[in-house]
Amino acid sequence: MKKLILSMALIGATTLAFGQKKVVKSASKNYKKGDLEVALSEINAATQDPETSEDPETYFIKAQIETKMFGSDSTNTAQNFEIGKSAYETFMKSFEMAGSNKEDGIGEDIWEEDVVGVPDNLRPYSINTLKNTSFDKAIERYNEDDLEMAYHFFDLAGDIAPQDTTIHYNAGFLANDLGMYEEAKKHFNMLLEVDDYNKLNTYYFLVQILSGQDENPEGAYDMVMAAREDYPGDKILAEYEIQLLLQLNKMDEAMASIQNALKNDPNNASILLRSGYLKEKSGDMEGALEDYKKSVEADPEFYDGNFYTGALMLDRAREILAELNALPDDEWEEKSESMGKAADDYYEQAIPYFTKALEIQPDNTDVMEVLFQVHTRLKNEAKAEEYNKKLIELKGPNWIEG
Repeated sequence: MKKLILSMALIGATTLAFGQKKVVKSASKNYKKGDLEVALSEINAATQDPETSEDPETYFIKAQIETKMFGSDSTNTAQNFEIGKSAYETFMKSFEMAGSNKEDGIGEDIWEEDVVGVPDNLRPYSINTLKNTSFDKAIERYNEDDLEMAYHFFDLAGDIAPQDTTIHYNAGFLANDLGMYEEAKKHFNMLLEVDDYNKLNTYYFLVQILSGQDENPEGAYDMVMAAREDYPGDKILAEYEIQLLLQLNKMDEAMASIQNALKNDPNNASILLRSGYLKEKSGDMEGALEDYKKSVEADPEFYDGNFYTGALMLDRAREILAELNALPDDEWEEKSESMGKAADDYYEQAIPYFTKALEIQPDNTDVMEVLFQVHTRLKNEAKAEEYNKKLIELKGPNWIEG
């Protein structure tokens, strides 16, 4: 009797297992027919049953259903994205359950290549179909200026294809543009792992994020030095190196880098400016002024070069006047005319540089105020009044009190 009961129990278990396998087959059939909601409901039931929940094929079919649902929805909303994300997770679960082998069995089916443009019934609805579909959705969202969703669809495609440089560059670029800097670094760092890829722009982005948003000049400097190993002749990286050395207060190293950079690029206005800055910091005012002037000669439209040149000339003028005012009365009487003229000469020389700076940035009220003060000092009343009127227009009648 016990044997009969056991046999009946075995028959019942076999029937139940067979019933669940029928559900999986039905889900597969409905998926192929396009009855996706029914197919998903059936396959979800199968994933909850002990007999079919341990079979990687169950999850492979579920992922195919989700991928087809993902692709058939053209709204490309956050809700649609979640379906795609679920499909990716389901594919990966099936892949891991099957032994994570792309060359055999379910793993081979999961990673089957998807050829874009073939008839729908010939697409494998593999994880690569999911990747291509997500990429297409990213492009569609980008074209509609929905940059955030475009990023998320690129990100999903990138999770599937870590070596796809187009996907990761687009994802990193958008994330950076959206202020999603951790996400941007994720994708740019993945690009650095790809052999034979031109990483120069990727390095630029990472240096800017590290030095700017992350406020991590040490990390940015390390990134620049890694980049310079790959691109030793790049002039922008040379500028970044100098700028970061200055931020890190490594003045001797910065000057050595500047001198080396100027050997290769003697007319680089930005590097000439930094050379002048270092010389000014070290007390070499004549050398600083010479380099500032050279930066303007190299690029007359260089705002910083014009501003720094004019500013150093004003500093020299003020130093002369401060020295004059510190003299005893008898010496002051003797030297006031010559020293006053020397100061005025610097004021005069500064005017064209500040005038050019204002031409480059015509709404810069700080420069207008400097020009007002200089012309007032030199008794150029008409020019002083010209800047006074501009400042009243931009800052109000009481600008001089502010």
